Amino acid sequence: VQLQASGGGLVQAGGSLRLSCAASGRTFSNYHMDWFHQAPGKEREFVAAIRWDGVTTYYADSVKSRFSISRDNAKNTVYLQMNSLEPEDTAVYYCAAVDRWIVVDPDGMRYWGKGTLVTVSS
Repeated sequence: VQLQASGGGLVQAGGSLRLSCAASGRTFSNYHMDWFHQAPGKEREFVAAIRWDGVTTYYADSVKSRFSISRDNAKNTVYLQMNSLEPEDTAVYYCAAVDRWIVVDPDGMRYWGKGTLVTVSS
């Protein structure tokens, strides 16, 4: 499956952004979807995951009360709504697909999209 993330940009602390990840090439609903982020000089880290049917989600503790993951299988798209953004959220955000639940290790993901940069100014 091919993945393309979009929606990143520059936002002030406390603001919101909505990231999208469009999938193509294979049956999107066959895959569970994750978002990861990678800050400069740091390793790629898990942010959020959603099961193939959109019913079950899972979040990193650092974003649990601020971010929301969702998907629209009819549009082959997964979303990440990010609220109350903090400078520490500044990173490149990646979407990824996997056929096992749940995977939070980047090495366990099967397909990756190119990232989208989120910059949060203080």
